[in-house]
Amino acid sequence: MADTNLSYLKLYREELPRSSTLQRDKVGSLANVISAFKDLTGWSLEYLPPSQAISTSDLMWSAPVNPGVGATLGHFRLDSVDSPATDGASTAPGSVEAMAAALDGMLNELLRTQRALGQREAELAAGVPLTPHPHEPHHLAQRLHAVLRGGAEAVGGHAAALYLLDEATTRLKLRACWGLPDERFIDPPRHLEHALADLEAMLGHAVVLEDTTHLAHWNAPEDFRSAVCVPVSTPTTILGTLWVFSREPRDFTESQTGMLEIVAGRIAAELEREMLLNEAVGTAQIKRQLAAAERIQRNQLPTIAPLLDGWDIAGWTEQAGEIGGDFYDWFCLPDGLLVVATGSAGESGIAGAMIAGNVRAALRSHAQYHRDADRLLRQINLTLWTGSAGDQAASLFGGLVETATGHIGYASAGQPSAILLQSQGWQSLVRPFTRLGEGPEAEFEPCDTRLRAGEALLLFTPGCRNTRDQSGHPLGEVALADILTARLALPAKELVSIARDRFETHARPNSRQDRAILIVKRTNP
Repeated sequence: MADTNLSYLKLYREELPRSSTLQRDKVGSLANVISAFKDLTGWSLEYLPPSQAISTSDLMWSAPVNPGVGATLGHFRLDSVDSPATDGASTAPGSVEAMAAALDGMLNELLRTQRALGQREAELAAGVPLTPHPHEPHHLAQRLHAVLRGGAEAVGGHAAALYLLDEATTRLKLRACWGLPDERFIDPPRHLEHALADLEAMLGHAVVLEDTTHLAHWNAPEDFRSAVCVPVSTPTTILGTLWVFSREPRDFTESQTGMLEIVAGRIAAELEREMLLNEAVGTAQIKRQLAAAERIQRNQLPTIAPLLDGWDIAGWTEQAGEIGGDFYDWFCLPDGLLVVATGSAGESGIAGAMIAGNVRAALRSHAQYHRDADRLLRQINLTLWTGSAGDQAASLFGGLVETATGHIGYASAGQPSAILLQSQGWQSLVRPFTRLGEGPEAEFEPCDTRLRAGEALLLFTPGCRNTRDQSGHPLGEVALADILTARLALPAKELVSIARDRFETHARPNSRQDRAILIVKRTNP
């Protein structure tokens, strides 16, 4: 724009910091090492900053000082003390050159360590927990007012104002001020398309209006003779602008605008702290609720095996997060019946936990009067379908064990795994079927088997079967069934522990998922 050349308008562009050369005081012993190297070898080892060119005609050996900062901070150069100019690096003794290379590597490692330590300390400083003030909203208003006043007075200003963008980023609203009437807060927001100085500032420039009477089209928000506008932003988000006004025409120097940019950074930090504090408070509440939900979900699982002569039962489950959608269950009915089940909602987190809770509640309710596994699953399916918007589905294995005979009537929905473990081998009992909740008229196939003394029924959810290793291969049914069949003489609790260890050793790191396993073993005829 033509106005950028006028004496009463200045634009200051913020420049990114550049990599500096290596300073000797960063490595205090560097001068002593160089001196000792010269006394020991008779060769001169020098550090040359990047601004000093290296002549290739007399170069014996050189290595860059580059500690991983994206730029070379200089060079190490090796030369003969008596004859700096030689025919090439091959004339230098190999041991001397190797020692110089080792010192160069050691220096780079030391500088990288110093840089990493500085970054780590900054990260630790950012890890200080946020503590809310008892009167936080009022406290924030006071802090912003004090920052605006201090910044304006530091550069000789008479008023200051903070304008922040709305959610649509189309208007600027006054949010804090000093030296202006309080009535300014009820003024309507300024449209961004007409705020030329604000737009220029949010591009990263400090806009200085030395005489606003000659620069009316820049649309200063207040009637003062001079003003300066700087952006208020975080590293990732433009928040708005900071204005400082003066009653007389005047210049704002580069150092003064730099100071106001620091003030704007302080304001951005205060605003970001407020946003993070609100998120932290909300997150803490969610964490407490999740912890309570996890405790309730864990406590609902049966932990004490029923006192049934000749039967041993144990289960285990874990979720990908605090709560999830996989579960196991067992409970006794009249006439010596034992209901066993494993289920998976197919979703993790809160949604999975809610679906799993509905399925488990329906199972326990309908099992009180249904003695056929297929009819039981049909009723559970209808309950899940009618009690949702059609967006809840689950896998389930449900079995009714006659403890007197070992006969098991069962049915399955979805893709649970059920394996009969016998001393001579094992066999899979279920095949993929329609999931619960996918339709109101789903039918489920009735099946049955019999457990004899020393045999066990292994039930687990798809999350167990699909546990993948480093190469992406799933664990599958075969690997788990083979391991447990070979140890079938062990109690059910130990078999569950072996299966759990298999999941944990097979799974790739940081790849937890919802899993549940249940083992029902008949110990005596």
